Amino acid sequence: MRFLIYQTRPKGGFCHSASWVLMNGGSMQKIAVFGKPGSGKSTLSKKLAAETNIKLHPLDSIVYQSNGDLVDRQTYDEAHHNILSTDRWIIDGFGPIESFFKRLDAADTLIYIELPYAVSYWLVTKRFLKGMFVKPEGWPDGSSILKGTLQSYKVLKLCPKFWNDDFMQKLQNLSTNKTLYVIRSVSELNNFVDKNMK
Repeated sequence: MRFLIYQTRPKGGFCHSASWVLMNGGSMQKIAVFGKPGSGKSTLSKKLAAETNIKLHPLDSIVYQSNGDLVDRQTYDEAHHNILSTDRWIIDGFGPIESFFKRLDAADTLIYIELPYAVSYWLVTKRFLKGMFVKPEGWPDGSSILKGTLQSYKVLKLCPKFWNDDFMQKLQNLSTNKTLYVIRSVSELNNFVDKNMK
């Protein structure tokens, strides 16, 4: 049996300031990591892969070709399906929405990083500044850091239309018989592996 500790807002609904915490020490084999741009998905996923010895599949590695161009949809769908068909995987990212929900269905562990928007904007900017000297974690080979940053800003502006209470309701429904974590602060993000994997 799985126990999740969470809080609700005073008038009901979902809390925007508390994390879901696994209490039963369940096994992680198929892990989906997702959230807004600039939320630390790649860094967290790399740490998870190192700790669990589960192969990491950054979604950008199957969305983009080595020159930075997008792959065709059929190639992407086949690659995504092949990963989901394996026994153990970590996938970080979003991708086409149909594949996103297939991934959530197939996963046994869902890790949703929901940092405040101001933090996400700062992390995207920080990634850009650092990326002028060192390729960012999980960044596709051949992709322009400037174009990627501008795209991230554009996506962040649109995010409230998707990452909202309706999505949280869907996520709660999808998480039956799964382990769900919602990370809501940089401190929780930085301490996630040490707290939950040790």
